[in-house]
Amino acid sequence: MTAEILPVIYIVDDDASVRKGLGRLIRSAGYSVKTFSSAGEFLASSDPDGPACLVLDVSMPGINGLELQETVNSLESHQIPIIFITGHGDIPMSVKAMKAGAVDFLTKPFNDNELFKAIVAALKKDIKNRETLARASTIKQNIDTLTPREHEVFALVVTGMLNKQIAGRLGIAEKTVKVHRGRVMQKMQAGSVAELVRLAQDFGKF
Repeated sequence: MTAEILPVIYIVDDDASVRKGLGRLIRSAGYSVKTFSSAGEFLASSDPDGPACLVLDVSMPGINGLELQETVNSLESHQIPIIFITGHGDIPMSVKAMKAGAVDFLTKPFNDNELFKAIVAALKKDIKNRETLARASTIKQNIDTLTPREHEVFALVVTGMLNKQIAGRLGIAEKTVKVHRGRVMQKMQAGSVAELVRLAQDFGKF
């Protein structure tokens, strides 16, 4: 039996007293906490194995919070949900952060409930993101098992074309299309054409 992976809350703030205070508070709620004094320190760390979110100060020397958000959003790998905290945020700054996908933008002093509500929302978002990525990875692995001809049939089936139309398009017999179509359904683990279409939509390449 594997041990349960505790959600990890990353705190990035150049103020040591803030890191210490937030760390103590968040740990008291049963979360694992990792703190960093700069965006660079955070970027040098490894990706979490389980659900996580980032509690991020907006104003920091070097790479500031909004710039770190841009960097995180540009990563091809898993993008961690962000909760911004600031002692002097303004409306344009908060609007920019939220438009870029931030879960919340908390202005100090904020109460504990506000922070924990934001953390719960961020972790839910992260779990959903991870499930989506895992599903996309499985779909890609299944697609990679298709032969070139099966891939062609797959691409045409999900457009709604009938076997006869696919046969005419590819210049092959209709019964051959049926064989390829059956193999595509099996390899993609799809029980219906509708499910096959959903898989293609989730993968985003058709």
